[in-house]
Amino acid sequence: MLRDDIKTATITAMKAGDKERTAALRLIGAKIKDRDIEARTGKAPDNDDDLVTEVLQKMAKQRRESITMYVDGGREELADQERRELAVIEEFLPQMMSEEDTKAAIADVKASIGADSIKDMGRVMGELKARHGAVLDMSLASRLVKESF
Repeated sequence: MLRDDIKTATITAMKAGDKERTAALRLIGAKIKDRDIEARTGKAPDNDDDLVTEVLQKMAKQRRESITMYVDGGREELADQERRELAVIEEFLPQMMSEEDTKAAIADVKASIGADSIKDMGRVMGELKARHGAVLDMSLASRLVKESF
């Protein structure tokens, strides 16, 4: 399980004395625990790996946005810190679908639900997320769905 892999990596990083990696892995663990607490009151994914992947994707997105803001603001040292954290987070994320695979999935979903106009974009995106949520870059998918109409 992904959660166990993260715990094992944290222990390994602590034993190796890698403080930056340990800090990033502890941050991941804390976010997962926060999500566990949220899941007690709301609807949680059926699969634990889906929950962990969801947390990791959100963290990765936040890091990418922060990197852009830091670079634009001339704070390269902070951007480098975010890049290092992003590298650790991405180690545990599943391989994302390529652009070609994403286009094929969009065509399949559009055909199966009968989407023929931009008004159906929400239904297409919802079905894409249901079918391929863990391995689909939703921002890329959104752009490609818009282009496909």
